[in-house]
Amino acid sequence: MRYFIGNWKMFGVPKSINILKKINTFYTKDRNKGKYRIIITPPYTLLESYAKHFKKKNISIGSQNSYQKDEFSSNTAAVSPYMIKSVGAKYALIGHSDNRSEGDTNEMLKDKVKFALKNNLKVIFCIGENKKEKKNNKTMVVLNNQLKSVLYKGIKTNNLIIAYEPIWSIGSGMIPSEKELLSISINIKKKLKKIFKIKKSPPLLYGGSVDGTSIKKFKN
Repeated sequence: MRYFIGNWKMFGVPKSINILKKINTFYTKDRNKGKYRIIITPPYTLLESYAKHFKKKNISIGSQNSYQKDEFSSNTAAVSPYMIKSVGAKYALIGHSDNRSEGDTNEMLKDKVKFALKNNLKVIFCIGENKKEKKNNKTMVVLNNQLKSVLYKGIKTNNLIIAYEPIWSIGSGMIPSEKELLSISINIKKKLKKIFKIKKSPPLLYGGSVDGTSIKKFKN
């Protein structure tokens, strides 16, 4: 199964649903439908209306983050996984570099993953190295640390997707070479198998300056 995940970040108002309606129509007519899934993570303000509209259609809705506490709390502006699930969302994006740069620690991310899974959300866990770490050949050291510090053996891997998003690539137009991606992918999967004690790793996706041209490099 392949996944196409669109993180809308700070974009979208109610009428922006028309964009997704067009995508849904395309999927319906695509001869390869059923071989891939489409997931969109809009802002919190759109979760309920979008999830309700696409409940029985071909697009799944997820949140761009999820708080590290369960159900309700006194934390201003926080949105818990319980609240996210209650409005019909199915996925939660956790560990995005934007959130890491704003203070998300591995300890916080571990709780976010834990409570998201507890509330039956599927987790899209993001990892990635910055430009300096790549230059110093620390890519796998950084990625392994991000994985082992947050993920643990008890996680149900059928509810987990790993997204490799090199920070230096996001918005830059630069992407890793095919050789680099192959090597990194192999090493990530080995680490995941070791963490979970399993023979087959969870799905691994790539994200970072992907557009209509560069996506052809990831068809395999």
